[in-house]
Amino acid sequence: MKIFSTCPKSSDVLNDDGDYLSAVRETAIWSEAAGCTGALIYTDNGLVDPWMVAQSLIGFTSSLRPLVAVQAAYMHPYWAAKKIASLAATYGRAIDVNILAGGFRNDLKVLGDRTEHDDRYRRATEYALIMRRLLAGESVTVDGQFYQVEGLSLRPGLPEGLETDFLISGSSPAGMEAAETIGATAIRYPEAPGVEDRVTGLAVSCGIRIGIIAAERSEDAWAIARDRFPIDRKGQLAHKFAMKTSDSQWHNQLSPASDEDVYWQEPFRSYYTFCTYQGGSYDEVIPEIERYIDSGYRSFILDIPVDRADIEQATAAIFCAADRIKANA
Repeated sequence: MKIFSTCPKSSDVLNDDGDYLSAVRETAIWSEAAGCTGALIYTDNGLVDPWMVAQSLIGFTSSLRPLVAVQAAYMHPYWAAKKIASLAATYGRAIDVNILAGGFRNDLKVLGDRTEHDDRYRRATEYALIMRRLLAGESVTVDGQFYQVEGLSLRPGLPEGLETDFLISGSSPAGMEAAETIGATAIRYPEAPGVEDRVTGLAVSCGIRIGIIAAERSEDAWAIARDRFPIDRKGQLAHKFAMKTSDSQWHNQLSPASDEDVYWQEPFRSYYTFCTYQGGSYDEVIPEIERYIDSGYRSFILDIPVDRADIEQATAAIFCAADRIKANA
């Protein structure tokens, strides 16, 4: 079982005149103490360089793995592999990558990139395979649709024992195909309770992107949830605009659904965050987490924690669900 937290977005902190490095430090320390494997670091046109954040995160922790979002439009796969190997060789720490195929078309359009959805996944596949082969110490020659390299090798190489895990969105058929070809974990978004979504028996390992607000009493959890994510008309309009500029299938998959019990979409619909939530008492939330684990999910990427208690309660719910499944096996 792997649990990743998420680092704060630099835009949120800096727009509020906050100290972004301190926010990263807090999140990293909370996440490691709560038992997380690593922490996702976002990337897009409006955020600081995720590799800089990864280097800072390493300095604040002893074992937490940076999960760096890597966009093919931003740098050559050789240089992304070079970043990983350099950090690993310098600090003795493993770096994981979340391969992005795109989503918000305007971010790519202003870079002159008009590649269509499925072709972006084909490009991401070529990209990740070049990275993977370089990190494995191979001399790489590729004459692909998007990349051509000849006798390319990585120096310094990746130190033994610090292998990189690859993740990629698996919400679309193109994403699942890419995950299988790359050998990556396919990250999906949860359906509402009662919707069949079994991933056991698939050729790829699957993970889930989710937020969790849990407390001993349901009313306490929902008081936190409603205070943190009040219904926001402006946010709902921003979400609708973002939907028009995105061809991401998980955006379209989640938006029409209604809230059901602990399954809560308001944080997503009001544009506070990019995932749905599970909210309620531990007795309500843990069975839902068990359902995901029983369905075959072995990795969880949690939302950005608000404080130490937030990440502790979320990880506690996941670990408890995993323990209950083991006990009943």
